[in-house]
Order: sequence, then C-alpha cells, then structure tokens
Amino acid sequence: MFSEFAFGIFEESIQKYHIEDEVDQPFENQYPKHDIAHLLYRKNWIDTVQWHYEDIIRDPDIEPKKALEIKRKIDASNQDRTDLVEYIDGYFLEKYQSVEILKDSTINTESPAWAIDRLSILALKIYHMKVEVERKDATPEHIEKCNGKLMVLLEQKKDLSIAIDQLLADIEAGRKYMKVYKQMKMYNDEELNPVLRAQK
Repeated sequence: MFSEFAFGIFEESIQKYHIEDEVDQPFENQYPKHDIAHLLYRKNWIDTVQWHYEDIIRDPDIEPKKALEIKRKIDASNQDRTDLVEYIDGYFLEKYQSVEILKDSTINTESPAWAIDRLSILALKIYHMKVEVERKDATPEHIEKCNGKLMVLLEQKKDLSIAIDQLLADIEAGRKYMKVYKQMKMYNDEELNPVLRAQK
C-alpha cells in the first residue's frame, strides 16, 4: 500500500534527522531525483526541520533578532512544503492521466498529496510522543498521559492510511478524479502583499 511505503520513508527521514538533531545540518537525499521516494523524503525533511524551528521560536528567552530570523525560516519552509505537495500531486496526475473517469465519478475534498502531507506530520507526532513515553526523567503521570495520546495518534495513522489508499484506489479506478490548485499564496508576492508593494 502506498501509505505504508510513504510512512516508511517518513520514519527514515525522521530517524536520519535525529542522529545530529540540528536544524542547520546538511541535507542529503539518497533517492533518485525522479523517484517518488525522493519527493517524500524531501517533504518529510522539511516538516522535521520546521517542527524544530517551531520548538526553538517558543523559547520565552529567545532574542527578538533570533526570533525574527527563525520566523523567516519558518515562512520559507512553509513555501517549500507547499511546493513539495504540489510536486507530489503532479506525480499522481501524471501516473493516472490515462485513467478513464467514470460518468458518476466525484472529486475529493483534498488531493492525495495534501492527505500525504498530513501523514508526514503524523509521523512526526508519533515519533515525538514515543520519545515522551520513553523518557526516564518524566513522572509516571506524564508517561501515562503521553501513552494515551500515542494510542490516539496510532489510531489516526491507521485511519488516515486507509483513507489515502482508498482515495488512490478510487482515482486509479476512475471513481474519483483529482485536480491540483496552486496555492497562490499572496504574502510573498510583491504585487499582492500591500506591505511589500509599498517598499518598491
């Protein structure tokens, strides 16, 4: 199943990141450039780095200059994340371009790649919740609470994985069709963001 394949790639990326556990560490992608695994690995690496940026910026003692620097990196990361989602959807569009769409087919509320985006974030939540459950310095109450949350996350993973695989099966069979709408974010565009436009 595609969801199982993708989740395995996400886990590999997360494990690799936490060897050094540094947001500025060099990124290496061992998968061939035109392989879907290459996109999935890159996608999760972006999510993983951003996860840790979000931790850093919440330090109550962070210097304002450093906070602004991290905020800019988060903004850039969000753009990269959106771009990767669109690349992954492009992969599915090409893969299923010759499928005959059935007369009564329907469109889904989200594209396959946006559902896969949620699976990538879920992989991070599961990883970090497991870390909390395994902490030696935490109270039994904390561990019990986190273990309960972990069980919910694992259930979400199961449900989301089923939904992704069913969606892909429906697209492949022509029961559903997909479209890709570019995000058209306005805040990075000098013509659409009035603050940036005023600086020109």
